[in-house]
Amino acid sequence: MHNLRFVLLTALVFSAIAASAQDVNEAYNLSNTTVQGTARSMGFGNALGSVGGDFSSLSVNPAGLGVYRSSELTFTPSLRMNGASSQYNGTTTMDNNTHFNINNFGLVFTNAPKGKRYERRAWKTVSFAVGMNRVADFNREYTYQGANKTSSASQAFESDANQNPGTAISTTASNSLGYIGYSSYLLNQNANGQFSSIVPFAGGVTQMKSVQENGGIDEYTISLGGNYKEKLMLGVTIGIPNINYHRYYYYQESLADGNTASNPSGFGSFNYNESVNISGTGVNAKIGAIYKINDFIRIGAAFHSPTYYSISDFSSPGITVVHNDSSVTLTGDNGYLPQNQFDYNLTTPWKGVVSATFMLKKLGFITVDYEYVDYSSMRYQYPGGFEAEESAMNQEIKKTYQGVSNFRLGAEGRIGKVFMVRLGAGYYGNAYTSYGEANQLNYTTQRIDLSAGLGFHFRHFYTDLGFVHSMYQGIDQPYSVVYNNGSGTNYVFSGNQATIPQAKVDYALNNIALTLGVKF
Repeated sequence: MHNLRFVLLTALVFSAIAASAQDVNEAYNLSNTTVQGTARSMGFGNALGSVGGDFSSLSVNPAGLGVYRSSELTFTPSLRMNGASSQYNGTTTMDNNTHFNINNFGLVFTNAPKGKRYERRAWKTVSFAVGMNRVADFNREYTYQGANKTSSASQAFESDANQNPGTAISTTASNSLGYIGYSSYLLNQNANGQFSSIVPFAGGVTQMKSVQENGGIDEYTISLGGNYKEKLMLGVTIGIPNINYHRYYYYQESLADGNTASNPSGFGSFNYNESVNISGTGVNAKIGAIYKINDFIRIGAAFHSPTYYSISDFSSPGITVVHNDSSVTLTGDNGYLPQNQFDYNLTTPWKGVVSATFMLKKLGFITVDYEYVDYSSMRYQYPGGFEAEESAMNQEIKKTYQGVSNFRLGAEGRIGKVFMVRLGAGYYGNAYTSYGEANQLNYTTQRIDLSAGLGFHFRHFYTDLGFVHSMYQGIDQPYSVVYNNGSGTNYVFSGNQATIPQAKVDYALNNIALTLGVKF
């Protein structure tokens, strides 16, 4: 219990080396969803709020089921090709990675009467659908590195060890930075009981941070929708999202070339790493309507309830310190550091979507979505005994995040009887307040999506190809150092106040998908 409480406090107060699980950024990471879905929907920017007739609409506006006139089986594999360009203290680093995913599979059963039965019925069609849409993809990698003479990540360990003067380090939590730093000989202790870093960073150190993330959120859907008198389409979806997320963080610091500073300990390098695995299942509901004003204009609206997740988080830290031609390694595998598991609940924000589509008869359509998401409403629910930590974390979320407006625009044009071309774009707003940008070690800016696609639709078979290029920037600070937390006692003794550079990471994420579908 003591170790878990320390993990939560570390995440809340400073997240000094790695971004800990259950912190405010993790809540955003698990709440920031955008349907990946079919290649057709990707091609026109996922602006699905009033288009319908596509399985992806079940995760945006389930009233889109009212557009179906036949049953359908659909399957969408995809390939993500991601790039990141990082700048840190004047040094640029490039990363690329590729992942194969399943964006979507689904089955729609449609009852659509014909002839006199169609004329007699008020409900012209009724459809039931089950399947899966991927709504978040975590696959990305980035690395940055550069020289620094103004601070060292070891000062975060030093600061933590000095927070309780006179307290034996052996009595602190075994996963605290102070305990890890002293036990790995990254810190020395003087006769007064004060701890100091052994790293001579004033002469220059080379710092490197690498993060590898993979996994995603797959939402399994159960939906019902229908078409009332060819004017009003209604639908409801019960969503069961499943989280599978893994992050591996690696930070390394070594003496820079030409560092001639005094180095009595013989320090050579140290690295700190952390592996985090998050799994969980949730439930949500989506209701929607599409109204056909006339043969040319449709309008739509949908409401997404919050998702209520039950989550299990497993994390394992490790450190290696090299000095005087020897090394010390502490990990959970060799029994020196704990492997932490924490089970908790997370409530994500609600969403609202309004949309309009201008139909060009048999030539195609132009469509636009507006989406509002209130990220300040995210909430953690911790087990009994952690009420104070839960309240403090949720207050931090409220200050860090804000409501955002997202826009999606798309068009589809038909050429001949079977060939279609598509274009789309999306803008996703910045969820961080000015307080959040000033107080978080890492955050992301607004995102822009550009998309295109084409398709061949026959009577009983179709295939679509879609491509989305996403661009956004991340700001990442490799560590932070807490000085006194308002207590008046300076926790850091290895030098002047640390000046910690920030890295800028420009992401270029590409997703290409192929949908195969059968109508029956």
